[in-house]
Amino acid sequence: MTDPDLPERAIATALIHHPYQPPAGFAAPQPGIFKASTVIFASTAAMRARNWKEKVGYTYGLHGTPTTFTLEERIATLEGGLHTVLVPSGLAAIALTDMALLRSGDELLIPDNAYNPNKELARHELAGWGITHRFYDPMDVDALAAMLTPATRLVWIEPPGSVTMEFPDLTRLVRVARSQGALVALDNTWGAGLAFNPFRLEGAGVDTLGADISVHALTKYPSGGGDVLMGAVTTRDPALHLKLNAAHMRMGWGVAANDVETVLRALPSLALRYAAADDAGRALARWWSTRPEVAQVLHPALEGSPGHAHWQRLCSRSAGLFSIVFDERYTARQVDAFVDALKLFRIGFSWAGPVSLVVPYDLTAMRERPRWRGTLVRFSLGLEAVDDLIADSAQALAALNA
Repeated sequence: MTDPDLPERAIATALIHHPYQPPAGFAAPQPGIFKASTVIFASTAAMRARNWKEKVGYTYGLHGTPTTFTLEERIATLEGGLHTVLVPSGLAAIALTDMALLRSGDELLIPDNAYNPNKELARHELAGWGITHRFYDPMDVDALAAMLTPATRLVWIEPPGSVTMEFPDLTRLVRVARSQGALVALDNTWGAGLAFNPFRLEGAGVDTLGADISVHALTKYPSGGGDVLMGAVTTRDPALHLKLNAAHMRMGWGVAANDVETVLRALPSLALRYAAADDAGRALARWWSTRPEVAQVLHPALEGSPGHAHWQRLCSRSAGLFSIVFDERYTARQVDAFVDALKLFRIGFSWAGPVSLVVPYDLTAMRERPRWRGTLVRFSLGLEAVDDLIADSAQALAALNA
């Protein structure tokens, strides 16, 4: 209680320096949300002794709050890692990894079918800083082995490939990169921490083979609502984590507490949503495989899709994401008409939200070595009834054939 007879001019001070502290012991299903730039210290000695790097204290909102530390620990568990830092987007997670680990004179190898902004970052900013790059065929491990040089510092792998969905032999790619002393960063957004463990691709204990770093666009399945931008960088190596954490601090990348709250609230349903999207995606992909208009269905869980055997050996689940390549007899304009005729699938980038999405792509503009001719369409399955999505796809084919 405060004195009800405080003079008016003191009320402003009392509202800021109020003595009340709520009792400890409150517990609820969702963690509390702490918003802060400034962190208050009890004394100058406490301020100077505080260490944020190991999550044993708080110094400034940008370096972590109870809210961000909680999400980091849960994402580390999801990924099979030990240490996680949060960044404002999935692309920022890629950029943090590159900028923390690469210096002028280093070389970076990226799969030709990687997320295109990863490639654009290498082509422009990294190249301008004297970091060279080359693109490799992720389905040809021997070709990657031949490209490695003493300057190769970092190798990116992405299972499956962005848009074209090839699933590489992860264990062989990691083993080859490691044999030449390169670090391996794996984009685990598709796997979402559920399809496979990026740090345990083969073996166990001291003989475990896995990536050094896993990046994850929390924008996708962990958020699940199509309304948050966030990324994460996870590792099991304490020294590597400190290097990433120091670069993260110097670049000033923070995330908003309300966005962290949204992801924390969505995490408990992650496995259920992933499984539902997987089941729906496989059902629709199998339907498309019966259609004469389609030259190839690209879904790692379907037999005949590139790298299916690698997926089968490592995974039991698959994201609700796949692509189809239309027969060459259909022009890009006809495929666009098909996409425009869809009613439940909305045209838009990203994926893993509640609304099913669709985007057409020109393969020749995307790859240095395109495997297919014809126009590709990528589907992202949301949470609608799969029979309705199949019916929507069927009705839109009339526009393709018009």
